[in-house]
Amino acid sequence: MRSGNNMAGQSWLEKLRAARKTALLSDGKRKVHYLFDDGKEMAEEYDMKTNQLLLRKWREKNTLGAHGHWQIEVGEPNLRAPEALDRDLIKESSSNPIFIRKDTKSNFQWRIRNLPYPKDVYSVSVEKDQRCCVIHTTNKKYYKKFSIPDLDRFQLPLDTAALSFTHSNNTLIITYQKPTEIIAAEEELQKDLKKIKAANDEDGDCKTQ
Repeated sequence: MRSGNNMAGQSWLEKLRAARKTALLSDGKRKVHYLFDDGKEMAEEYDMKTNQLLLRKWREKNTLGAHGHWQIEVGEPNLRAPEALDRDLIKESSSNPIFIRKDTKSNFQWRIRNLPYPKDVYSVSVEKDQRCCVIHTTNKKYYKKFSIPDLDRFQLPLDTAALSFTHSNNTLIITYQKPTEIIAAEEELQKDLKKIKAANDEDGDCKTQ
């Protein structure tokens, strides 16, 4: 089983290496764009000092060949984007729970803001058959089911022991310890990304790999 998982991880790493990549250094971030053979696009942003992943988003073409909207997997939406300037949207988001994934080097991490209930109200569990995590509240005020795409890409099982949570400042923080296979693959990817010649900010002439 372990070797099969390792093969899946290597397969994903090879897919990343085979993708057409462009890189740009801007605002202390290394921004990498991937174009895959199937037409899907992935964009990532890393902190240049720490190599910490700040943003990962995906986009694919619809049946008519037009680009769809970017779907954020890791990081926060750009609140300065035109679609975020709707006053009603801002008013709504100021009080509704906001679900955001922000990883660390050793953990996958999710933050759900605007949850004022005490910690003992929450329950976070793993649904292994459905390959997802579930958040319940005893007062039935909040329910959320979410997957971990990284584990799916590596075909790794969900481990209840890797999951934990805490609550502070109206924010529920859920942590899932990254498997060693994923940490190793991310380290390999960082070595590859640093070899890409980044585009120059002045001329904006993206170099590709």
